[in-house]
Amino acid sequence: MNSSLLNSLRKGGFILYVKHGEATVGNDLPYLNFQDCLTQRNLSEMGRRQAIYYGEILQYLQIPINYPVSVSPFCRTIETAQLAFGSGNVQVNPFWFEVVRLSGNLPISDSQRILNNLKSVLETIPEEGKNNVIIAHSFPEGVGLGQLNDMETAIIKPKGIGNGYEVVSKLSLGDWSTLD
Repeated sequence: MNSSLLNSLRKGGFILYVKHGEATVGNDLPYLNFQDCLTQRNLSEMGRRQAIYYGEILQYLQIPINYPVSVSPFCRTIETAQLAFGSGNVQVNPFWFEVVRLSGNLPISDSQRILNNLKSVLETIPEEGKNNVIIAHSFPEGVGLGQLNDMETAIIKPKGIGNGYEVVSKLSLGDWSTLD
């Protein structure tokens, strides 16, 4: 990443949409319960290390974050956010579960509603001098922000409600260390 992007991020005004850290292999159970982490895929040890590193690198790069960070109700997204930003700086937003639903067999009307809600979130300009962080899930190929790898960040520049947004960059976890 170049220094102009880093300087822009330090001034705030972006949304960092991050896919959670590496999760255990398998699937969430059909009787998924958000209050029971045993019914879902959770962070692996690698995923925990990724989350801690992510928080450390953003702090080291002096990128200002607007707290609380918004997370999906899955244990893996909550734990990623808590390890990166501290447990008191996390707020669960059930909307981010909807991103997971986009990978399923949804009626077009449901998909469109989810994508319209996503658009309005990504058009919302953060508090002056800060960046909003969302820790959630990858999208299906060609939908929303597209596919993201573990801890990959889509950096979004919102243009205000009704004015759209721009995906400025996508950074892997390793890309952050090249910004300095």
